[in-house]
Amino acid sequence: MHEFEVNVRFSETDALGHINNTSYFIYLEEARVKFFESLGLVMNVKYWDFLLASTKCDFIAQGYFNQLLTIRTSLTKVGTKSCEMVHDILCSQTGEVIARGSAVLVCFNFSNQKSEPTPEFIKEKLISHLVHK
Repeated sequence: MHEFEVNVRFSETDALGHINNTSYFIYLEEARVKFFESLGLVMNVKYWDFLLASTKCDFIAQGYFNQLLTIRTSLTKVGTKSCEMVHDILCSQTGEVIARGSAVLVCFNFSNQKSEPTPEFIKEKLISHLVHK
């Protein structure tokens, strides 16, 4: 599992005073980037092999401005051409889960515009961090 914290900025809230639903997807994207960086993979658009095929977020409780959040990311499946991740977003102060997300990433050849098998060195890194849920 990979973990990082984010402080909710005022611009990420809405007129009702809680975190806007679109902000959660930004947190999940940052969690994915930090997860891949923790594996030693270069996050460079010229050399990046994955695209986001699917993402989902279930909103469980409200989050607010200036709240410290912990985003926990786990890799739950590694396939030939894709991988699946899950995310828990918690209030750092209370440990309460306020949202749960998931994502499917597909290895993609942008020149050919087709999916392709994940390079073996990346697949090995992914498998070494696989968590069964």
